[in-house]
Amino acid sequence: MARKTVHSDSAPQAIGPYSQAVQADAGKMIFLSGQIPLDPKTMELVQGDAAVQAERVMQNLKAVLAAAGADFSHVVRCTIFLIDLGDFSKVNEVYGRFFTGAPPARVTVQVSALPRGAKVEIDAIAVL
Repeated sequence: MARKTVHSDSAPQAIGPYSQAVQADAGKMIFLSGQIPLDPKTMELVQGDAAVQAERVMQNLKAVLAAAGADFSHVVRCTIFLIDLGDFSKVNEVYGRFFTGAPPARVTVQVSALPRGAKVEIDAIAVL
């Protein structure tokens, strides 16, 4: 299997032993690691409610997709992790703005905590 790591300076650097994304199957599939609301310039967590943090997360995903030659129209699956399902509608509104066509399949789960105290984390799978 052909495998290539993807990196964008416009998204936060990995804060652990993982890649921002990995392209597989001759570059047709892109597996994006979960993004939290880190500002890629400062590597600091964006302060604000879940909607503000979701906006930064989606911008980070957009940057990694672009580095792989893709955009949100290529995304086929996402997982949203929230520390409070009460934020579902706020995050959903932000998330939905990034998918202008048919949205991808998705799972949303509540978790007890996320890295760096984030309120939201989102990962994605895209196909070119």
